[in-house]
Amino acid sequence: MCIEFGEWQIRSFRPEDAESVARHANNRKVWRNLRDRFPHPYRVRHAEVWIDLAAAQTPETNFAIASATEAIGGIGLELRRDVHRRSANVGYWLGEPYWGRGIATRALQAFTEFAFAEFDLVRIDANVYEWNPASARVLEKAGYEYEGRLRKSITKDGQTIDEWLYATVRG
Repeated sequence: MCIEFGEWQIRSFRPEDAESVARHANNRKVWRNLRDRFPHPYRVRHAEVWIDLAAAQTPETNFAIASATEAIGGIGLELRRDVHRRSANVGYWLGEPYWGRGIATRALQAFTEFAFAEFDLVRIDANVYEWNPASARVLEKAGYEYEGRLRKSITKDGQTIDEWLYATVRG
């Protein structure tokens, strides 16, 4: 899979992405806004394992955000099951040198369109830690709406904080 958006793309991870993924992911500021299953420090071996897992998925739901030369982040869906089977959770991250350039917003817009077209979804939601208003802004600019605050629902980096819930639904 490959979706072009400007000079950037969303594409399948490749084995040769391991070094760039590790370089961009090995950043405390990136780790602080992601779930604990995202390791810190983040080493090349972590990237290799992740790339192998992403490649083995059926259906494929985790992808690289990339420049023409390297992976600079990731974006993916967690498809839900049972009564929530038409819903998914989206997550994304970018290497710090790429923050504030509109890349995450455009990637999320393109990925959301892809997800609604590819999967039988009517809802995609995202969770944002209260200390990350930049990610909330990405979601808002990509058309997601604020649905609520989950009080003291996240424990990360030694703190228990609120989580903000955003979602979009297929029109």
